[in-house]
Amino acid sequence: MCEYFVKADPIQYEQRSRTVRIRNVLTSIRLENMVWDILAEMAEEEGCTTNALISKFHDEILAHRGEVPNFASFLRVTSMRYLRRCLTSLEKQLPQPVGKVAQMGAPGRAQVPAQGPVPKPLVAVGR
Repeated sequence: MCEYFVKADPIQYEQRSRTVRIRNVLTSIRLENMVWDILAEMAEEEGCTTNALISKFHDEILAHRGEVPNFASFLRVTSMRYLRRCLTSLEKQLPQPVGKVAQMGAPGRAQVPAQGPVPKPLVAVGR
């Protein structure tokens, strides 16, 4: 299992700083390239730019919590939660496994055939 993670392209975890305007103030945010890619994917889904999405996140967390103590970490966790939500959504689309009794041909239980190929992983995950 570790081999898969160890062989990741170092560019994915290399950090990059970007300047973002939040509440009319330019600020620099330093994140890993993969996090930037995931945020870009999220922004595309929302129909906005990455900077607009980040600014929206900042405004919403400020309104919800009253402060933003570690915004870069918040963005990293948000990216992971997004990927988890995507995975959960894909898993729900897969056929449910049939129990052992049903697999052995128990009367009254039909086996569920596979419904096509497994969905491809998100583009951002493979970068």
